[in-house]
Amino acid sequence: MSETHLSNTRFSELGLSDALLDSIQATGFEYCTPIQAQTLPLVLKGQDIAGQAQTGTGKSAAFLIATFERLLRQPAPAERKPQQVRALILAPTRELAIQIHKDAEQLGQATDLKLALAYGGANYEQQRKTIEAGADVLIGTPGRIIDYWKQKVFDLKYCQVVVLDEADRMFDLGFISDVRYLMRRCPEPKQRLSLLFSATLSLRVQELAYEHMDNPTKIEVAAEQVTADRVEQYLYHPANDEKIPLLLGLFKHYQPQRSIIFVNTKRNADTVWGYLKGNGIEAALLSGDVPQKKRTRMVEQFKAGELTALVATDVASRGLHVPGVSHVFNYDLPQSAEDYVHRIGRTARAGESGYALSFACEDTAFNLMDIEEYIEGSIPTAAVSADLLATPEPPIKRERRRGPPPNRKGSNNRRRPRRNNRTRKPDGAKPSN
Repeated sequence: MSETHLSNTRFSELGLSDALLDSIQATGFEYCTPIQAQTLPLVLKGQDIAGQAQTGTGKSAAFLIATFERLLRQPAPAERKPQQVRALILAPTRELAIQIHKDAEQLGQATDLKLALAYGGANYEQQRKTIEAGADVLIGTPGRIIDYWKQKVFDLKYCQVVVLDEADRMFDLGFISDVRYLMRRCPEPKQRLSLLFSATLSLRVQELAYEHMDNPTKIEVAAEQVTADRVEQYLYHPANDEKIPLLLGLFKHYQPQRSIIFVNTKRNADTVWGYLKGNGIEAALLSGDVPQKKRTRMVEQFKAGELTALVATDVASRGLHVPGVSHVFNYDLPQSAEDYVHRIGRTARAGESGYALSFACEDTAFNLMDIEEYIEGSIPTAAVSADLLATPEPPIKRERRRGPPPNRKGSNNRRRPRRNNRTRKPDGAKPSN
């Protein structure tokens, strides 16, 4: 293995199908990452894999290449219908499902394989029509996929590959029963290829793997540290009223071109976003109450460099793959030690370097012990010096959506009249004046 984030194994040495190899070369990939180099030779022999690697090391490309090659080598039976998907790829969040689909479009561009994407929060009819038109590979979140399956939009009778990405996050978000529901409706493990990838392989994840997979080989690719070894980490201990001045001071000091600020609550997200905007920093807010279409647009603006900062709750701590993120700020230390690892993994991706600057304030400092125990080391402490505390300009208030609620299926989009305390009239009776 070389001293970079890549291995010495070339994709051209793996015996991949010509169409798939052409797609890989078109993306500019030549050498495998370590997780790809260790998993792909085994998968090409038909071996199930439970793979662990740090975030940003190429897990998505590993299972997409494996999936495409399996489908290209083993054509579907002649009696298969277009709505009978051949591969199912499950992700825990919308953002991750969207990113996997984008990667799949690139890595499968020279193949004839059809892709479909299904996730909650948007495009219900459009996603349904795409699946009904025929799909080889269905990528999505468990809830929306189960919805379509129950409506018989597709079936899994001829499913040849099942992929579960970020399995530990499936447990954290309470989706594991949905995952089991879908896997039990696929062909038996011996009749399909099963791939599980995760940043961590806990005992519960391994139990899931051995229950729904065919004697999977466990692959672990990790640096000596749990966190990415190219992330320069610093810990500050500000008082609560120093957090905004310190954040603005660090922005002035580092002048990041692309950064993500993680917070634990929507209220803190509003506060941080308001102060960033009020102090001339172009920022967007990514939280659970932001409509999916708007969230997608903001992420695209962030990727395009139109925004300097993205303020995010943990909805974005996984599945947000943006190249060139130089700084991650933990405005609030996360309650979960694993979330700390995934948050700072948004920087230093694909061999790059980055900074992770965390605030252990009065409200979240008690999370530090678990985090440092999990990463098996202490985070270097930096002083909250006077020159780092900026004097903030007033914040901008976030505009809330006004007017009637969004139109829903079967709704006339009108507000219902407020009821009074008078006796309700029988159906068909005229209301009194």
